[in-house]
Amino acid sequence: MRFVVYLTPNFTANTVRFIEALTGIYDIRLAIISQEPVSLLPQWQQCRIAISRKVPDIFDSKTLIHELTDIQKRTGDFHRILGASEPLQVALAEVRQVFGVDGMDVETAHNFRDKSRMKLLFEKAGVPCARHALVNTYEQAKEFTKKCPYPLVVKPDAGAGSVATFRVNDEDEMEKAFQVFGNKASDGIIIEEFILGNEFSMDTFSLNGKVLGQTINHYIPPPLEVMSNPWIQWRVILRKEINDPSFDDIRAAGQKALDALGMKTGLSHMEWFRRRDGSIAISEVAARPPGAQFPTIISRACDFDVVQAWVKLMIDNEISIPKIKYSSGAAYLRGQGHGRVISVDGLETIRSKYNDIITDIRIPKKDQEASQNYEGEGFIILRHPDTHVVEDALKDIVENVRVQLG
Repeated sequence: MRFVVYLTPNFTANTVRFIEALTGIYDIRLAIISQEPVSLLPQWQQCRIAISRKVPDIFDSKTLIHELTDIQKRTGDFHRILGASEPLQVALAEVRQVFGVDGMDVETAHNFRDKSRMKLLFEKAGVPCARHALVNTYEQAKEFTKKCPYPLVVKPDAGAGSVATFRVNDEDEMEKAFQVFGNKASDGIIIEEFILGNEFSMDTFSLNGKVLGQTINHYIPPPLEVMSNPWIQWRVILRKEINDPSFDDIRAAGQKALDALGMKTGLSHMEWFRRRDGSIAISEVAARPPGAQFPTIISRACDFDVVQAWVKLMIDNEISIPKIKYSSGAAYLRGQGHGRVISVDGLETIRSKYNDIITDIRIPKKDQEASQNYEGEGFIILRHPDTHVVEDALKDIVENVRVQLG
């Protein structure tokens, strides 16, 4: 029987979903390595895990190699070593190399994790992207502003999504950003032009370098604005009309970007912009499944399970991607104020209006602590064959549901 190892920092709701997909494959034995004990998982999942190990630092490849060497004495060779967390991708590749396991290699993993390296590969391949620079000091950042004026975007070289990403409008804000980074600035800070326009993502299933399926999601408003304003309730729309010729340019550029980075087999998450003049720019690409409920949004649009499809692809090199049948989207419910959830207003009216198109919902609970990430305290996911119905409903939700904190 094939032995598969899954690595995860902790057991979030999203992680439980991935482990559920893995435990549903009955011709593999599963090992879990995490920084938390598997006792936090549902009992039925624990029963289907062959081996589990708790480690102090899952991002340290030496620690992982030590644990896996010990596990291998009991299991024999590993079939796959997987993980869906972006910061884990380099360590995963290093471990695969040591144990001779198929999967993304170390150089390719660095291409995806090192954002300055990624931008250089884009430039070499002719992939459209924002003007940028890798700096380590505030003085170097100021020098860049002579070539690319404010506003600018500042983020860690090995960041994930919009975490620790800032819009800076002048020298004072740039200096404050570097104060926040502190000693981490020595690891490298990416500074790039702030693009005015619409922001999207493109999620791509690839097998041996060939694109098998794609979806495009539209952020309203852009994630950086959401991160900068904790009170904003945002939404994401997956429109089923992605085969429209207006997306031909990003499909072509996206393939070129994945080829430049060395993507072979997996699910990638690409952030990109449509400027006001109609041109496109790719921001960055992650070599892992998307977060922020995107797997559910995509699953509802296509009537299949994205997480199960990713697991099947990574373990068996097999996948069947259905056509997009619906437009779908999510409204993210974010608390107003600080502290814990006091009340949720307007929800009953919304549920009554859209009960027939709501597919998934997480209602913020009273006394629930405020979320520490941009997803917020809850969400509502819906789908409908008519894109305009989805767009109007999502707008109605974010404008009329209010989560009060206090």
